[in-house]
Amino acid sequence: MQIQINTANNIDGSAALISHAEDQVRKRLSRYQSRLTRVEMHLGDENGARDTAGDKRCVLEARPTGLAPVTVTDHGNTLEAAMGGALKKMGSHLDSVFGKLDAR
Repeated sequence: MQIQINTANNIDGSAALISHAEDQVRKRLSRYQSRLTRVEMHLGDENGARDTAGDKRCVLEARPTGLAPVTVTDHGNTLEAAMGGALKKMGSHLDSVFGKLDAR
């Protein structure tokens, strides 16, 4: 499973942030590792310098082998909250997708 982290221009894409994001993806989606070819995470701040509630965004795209890509989005007050929410949504969605396939 290849992991790619992308940040918007208004997010400091430091090595620490990228490493932390990759670790979170590996930790939360490890059970699907053999069934995913790539996971892309897009981090952004929708309101730039203004500090408003829920303006941090995380878009997560997973590419299951042989299936169409799956995308989820979550917003939070911090990037950590947005990442956690998106990873939780993705886990639930992949459970559903792979559960239906396994039931066949």
